[in-house]
Amino acid sequence: MRKAWPGLVAAVLVFLADQASKYWVLHGLDLPHLGSVAVLPVLSFTLVWNQGITFGLLQSGGGMGPVVLGAVALAVVVVLGLWLRRAENPFVATAIGAIGGGALGNVADRFRYGAVVDFIHAHMAGHSFYVFNVGDAAICCGVAALLLDGMRPHGRAAMDGLPADEPPG
Repeated sequence: MRKAWPGLVAAVLVFLADQASKYWVLHGLDLPHLGSVAVLPVLSFTLVWNQGITFGLLQSGGGMGPVVLGAVALAVVVVLGLWLRRAENPFVATAIGAIGGGALGNVADRFRYGAVVDFIHAHMAGHSFYVFNVGDAAICCGVAALLLDGMRPHGRAAMDGLPADEPPG
């Protein structure tokens, strides 16, 4: 369980950063009334109420959509928690925690507002990327970190230059 601490810390930090940034754009910046605010030539804050999953995929229709997607996301968080308990190193634990914290931030929105607050809008030369939030960014970074970890050699056999299925000798 000691190896899980970096993941738990990451989950809490991502969740707090996600919720604080959403509170700020809704109530401090007052993005609902402004619509969009240019931050950089390639970045704007643009409010989008996402009723689907990450990047607006699977837009839910009807009143039960947020509840169903929220329940599925909570189930994923439970699975991530089980995985976190078995994380083999702090890097993997932190990645799992970032994914879980981002998912929990979006679940909180879904149950509070019926949709996820997305507001970070990257664009350049007439091209536009999906509008996302801090939780979505943490989920993507966590998944990328897990993919990178999965591509590196693991275990003693890899360190000795032996195929993993061949015993040293």
